[in-house]
Amino acid sequence: MHELGILSSMLKTLDKIMVEEKLTHIETIVLQVGEISGIVPEFIEECFPAATYKTKYENMKLEMEVIPGIVRCNDCGEEFNARECDLKCPKCGKSNLFPLSGRDFMIKEIHGY
Repeated sequence: MHELGILSSMLKTLDKIMVEEKLTHIETIVLQVGEISGIVPEFIEECFPAATYKTKYENMKLEMEVIPGIVRCNDCGEEFNARECDLKCPKCGKSNLFPLSGRDFMIKEIHGY
């Protein structure tokens, strides 16, 4: 489960943002997690309390948006949701795919003061 390490890095990024933006408190963070990013949103939610425990982020709320993993088949050109189709083109059955969206993990919004 590498999600705890990812959250630890994210908290370091928040530390830098708080200094740059002169924030004293962050109430809510909104993350975007791509379906084909290799990060499991449920694991992020499960690890979040442990990652923020006894830190200045302990009471921060987490919101997540899951971005669909849309791909294009390089063989026939079909565009589809990779996760829903088990990484196989529903038109030609091949797995020669090019990702169009859903590979990112990013901080979308920070609500603080």
